[in-house]
Amino acid sequence: MTILELDDSEKKKLRIDFQRICDCSTSHINCMTAKEWIKSQLGVWEFYYEGRDIRDKDVHPAVFPINLAKKVIELFTHKGELVLDPFNGVGTTLLAAKDLERNAVGFDLDEEYCNVSRSRLAQEKLVSQTKQITICDDARNISEYLEPDTVKLVLTSPPYANLLNRPRLNKSRRGRERRGKQYLKVEQYSQDPKDLGTLDIEEYSREMTEIYKAIFPLVRRGGHNVINVADMWWKEKPKRPGKRVPIHIHVYHALTDAGFELKNTIIWDRRNIVNRIGIFGWPSNYITMGTTFEYILDFWKPK
Repeated sequence: MTILELDDSEKKKLRIDFQRICDCSTSHINCMTAKEWIKSQLGVWEFYYEGRDIRDKDVHPAVFPINLAKKVIELFTHKGELVLDPFNGVGTTLLAAKDLERNAVGFDLDEEYCNVSRSRLAQEKLVSQTKQITICDDARNISEYLEPDTVKLVLTSPPYANLLNRPRLNKSRRGRERRGKQYLKVEQYSQDPKDLGTLDIEEYSREMTEIYKAIFPLVRRGGHNVINVADMWWKEKPKRPGKRVPIHIHVYHALTDAGFELKNTIIWDRRNIVNRIGIFGWPSNYITMGTTFEYILDFWKPK
């Protein structure tokens, strides 16, 4: 028997399935019924957090609901297909994929977040035809782990450039809550220089383009790439006037420069989970509350 020597990149390749395990028609993009499909056609979505969701900002500063991830995964994949989260955080995408019998891989730089992700997955049911794998590595290295044309859906909420890398003033909160637990706390994910959350918005955009250029060949034709992102209000210094930074526009340019096409823009209406909003900007400066909505940008790899 001849034993082949593999180079380092080949040794990293994951053994994970990506084919359907359902009986749906090959022309269908998901396993949904017509009644389930029609509920998803509205361009404004609303979600509730459940008991398994992590709401503690000491664990992670920005976790989207499991139900958001489940809705996107149900829309754009079949059972058994492969989901990728390039900025996995504490594993919400992987947890949703496990619930829905999808294979999934999530990447994150932070070992602590990766451990939380693995712990959450370990608490779920053990018997499954699918795998959900947490990899502690840079999103720039994803192509070393996955084969081309295997990923059906990329789903993530990426870092917001360096816009969280500042003391939190809680201007949008009311009364005593303004000086609560998060007051003057820096909520950035890490200070690792490889972390996109340490970069200014222009460098962030360039790095996002390069990351998604490398992901592009991994995605199957007709596969989707969904990004949840919010815009931010930014002040260079406390007494200087602030400005809105349209992160979703930077993400749009990064993804289209990488080869993806924008398919749909969805608004995540967060008013049902935002409580006791303070008066922000009154009486001289009208500013919409960014905490009340976020963007869900749906790109795809054209057929």
